[in-house]
Amino acid sequence: EPYKIAFTERHEKLAAIPLVSYNISPQDVRKEAEAGYFFMKIKIGQGGTQKEMLEKDMKRLTEVHNVLKDLRTPHSDSGLIPYYFDANGRYESKDTLFRFLDHANKIKAFDHFAIIEEPFPEEMEMSVKDIPVRLVADETAHTEKDALHRIELGYRAMALKPIAKTLSMTMKVAKVATEKNVPCFCADLTVNPVMVEWNKNVAARLKSFPGLNNIGLVESNGHQNYTNWDKMKTYHPAAGKPWTEVKNGFYYANEEFYKTGGGIFEDMPHYEGLFKK
Repeated sequence: EPYKIAFTERHEKLAAIPLVSYNISPQDVRKEAEAGYFFMKIKIGQGGTQKEMLEKDMKRLTEVHNVLKDLRTPHSDSGLIPYYFDANGRYESKDTLFRFLDHANKIKAFDHFAIIEEPFPEEMEMSVKDIPVRLVADETAHTEKDALHRIELGYRAMALKPIAKTLSMTMKVAKVATEKNVPCFCADLTVNPVMVEWNKNVAARLKSFPGLNNIGLVESNGHQNYTNWDKMKTYHPAAGKPWTEVKNGFYYANEEFYKTGGGIFEDMPHYEGLFKK
């Protein structure tokens, strides 16, 4: 009962967020968008000194933007492909981040910016209310107390990790965020197909992310990173069910998904077998 405030929805569609890592070619990014993925997670904070990192990140933004800027989507309020940046705490000053944002304005990419996740190191305790992009707390939100502190500093979204930070802590963080009118979504950690369902069970019940048209939002990049992803899908107790597959960039959650929890409560012979002699 105390946590109902955060889990009021039953979305029929969940937008799957793919990962645009450093080594994915611009052409492959374009293919992901043409396949229906429309909310792009782009890795920034590349290696080297702060100057080298910034130069690489600006170049990468230009490459990605050049292949996505002319595409449109009916799923965002603006019609533009939203960009979600993950910096892994690599930006050591606001000035460096502002220079990245200036470059985005220069190449007319800024209107695509939806969120930037963890741009600064955790130990940087400072207000970010002057940054004109919605900043996301992820690694720094260990507990609901941490999440509340980040919100006070000006962070305006929370990345939830039900499969890493436990479902209990996820519910606590989601509750305090919702009470402060701060939106949440689910991050992936490149987990297997069964654990994706844990994320989807949470993501399907969260309020829609600002700027999107009444849909859930969940990161899902296993298909990009696991060599045997198709084989791993066969270990899923609900393998073959419609909600387990991404279609045109979306997971579709039907009534059976909600009744069964997507299959997470079923026996899982493959994984159970790993613990038998």
